[in-house]
Amino acid sequence: MSLYQIAQLNIAALSAPIDSPQLADFVANLDRVNALAEASQGFVWRLQTEEGDATGIDYFGSDKIVNLSVWESVEALHSYVYRSAHVEIMRRKQEWFEKMGEVHMVLWWVPVGHIPSIEEAAERLNILRESGPTAAAFTFRKVFQAPGELNSTPEVT
Repeated sequence: MSLYQIAQLNIAALSAPIDSPQLADFVANLDRVNALAEASQGFVWRLQTEEGDATGIDYFGSDKIVNLSVWESVEALHSYVYRSAHVEIMRRKQEWFEKMGEVHMVLWWVPVGHIPSIEEAAERLNILRESGPTAAAFTFRKVFQAPGELNSTPEVT
């Protein structure tokens, strides 16, 4: 059993205000997609306000929304993102979000039981933006093993 879990931050630039008709279908699906994440194997925690989502957190600007979560493994997170009903929402992202010109998703290892702050997540994103994938901040394309683990972690496809 690993002493570490995977944390992830994903930022999306809204193409319209969150309460606009353009984003109504996205907002209508938030509870369903969040419930799917919480029911997924390997889910540990996600950032949310009292409303049950993170759309009201404007740490990166009022035109951006964040998803910050912790999972038992890279494989569990990857399965949720790319092999669950979450995919149908991802296919529609062009309807709701602007293409971001910089890296907007980062993964990093956290000790079991650690809940990352939005500030910590921003630091990891900046590390990835400045240095590319490293053991401190990486992506699904270039996964680094958890601290202290001997075998290299294969890229997840």
